[in-house]
Amino acid sequence: MKKKSDKIGRNSPCPCGSGKKYKHCCMGLAKVMSIEEEYKKRYDITIKTPEQIEGIRECGKLLLSIMDGVEAMIRPGLVTEEINTYVHERTVQAGGIPAPLNYHGFPKSVCVSVNDVICHGIPGDWVLKDGDIVNVDITPILNGYYADANKTFFVGTPTRDGEKIVSVAARSLKMGMEAVRPGATLGDIGYAIQTYAEGQGCSVVREFVGHGVGIDFHEQPQVLHFGKKGQGITLVPGMVFTIEPMVNIGERYLHILEDDWTAVTNDGSLSAQFEQTLVVTRDGYESLTPFEL
Repeated sequence: MKKKSDKIGRNSPCPCGSGKKYKHCCMGLAKVMSIEEEYKKRYDITIKTPEQIEGIRECGKLLLSIMDGVEAMIRPGLVTEEINTYVHERTVQAGGIPAPLNYHGFPKSVCVSVNDVICHGIPGDWVLKDGDIVNVDITPILNGYYADANKTFFVGTPTRDGEKIVSVAARSLKMGMEAVRPGATLGDIGYAIQTYAEGQGCSVVREFVGHGVGIDFHEQPQVLHFGKKGQGITLVPGMVFTIEPMVNIGERYLHILEDDWTAVTNDGSLSAQFEQTLVVTRDGYESLTPFEL
């Protein structure tokens, strides 16, 4: 039997973690729907169950094992199609499906983006050379669950600009991740990334964003990598999404090549990216695709 002392008072902190008083947040909603129902209705966000989170975590383990294999391959002289072949074969051998393949017509099983390519690079006959940087973006489907992550690698000996942009991009993701906790907002994530990256003299791409993921490739919410503190949707436990800042050493502006996929910097400057899939927990976050940054 519930004790009187267990009841949530009007002036108590809202259990959704927003930091607001219950009466100013979910009190009226609680009479008719749960947080899960409210977020689905208001934002089309699916709050994941523990079983779904475990499925995404298992998919993340597969992703990371494939990513480790890719990292071991990276060298001058490697043809980007070889990365595609490896990712495809490893995914299928594990009983998975490469999510990018045929997604809205994308022709390959992985995105491989070299130097000034921001994202959605199509593997092919491009040969990596010493001093290049290359981003590899992997998304497998395993038992119906999706996990999404990417890393930017050095090819051979990095240039000074290459070292800088890869370092800033990795740190940008870390700063964004550290902003994730119940009661924070999506704007807090974007603010943390933008403030750091621009403070290093770099720019943040705005046309591409992080996203919900887990039971589909791209779900709500959209996760901008720029923004203002306190703005946007409030984070609650069970939300699963990617943070994947694309950071340029030059200006942020871009254009899409004739293949309708490959995004490149307008000024030809280097671009780097790191991405992980996160779940909001009761006291912070857990990465479901964890790797060192």
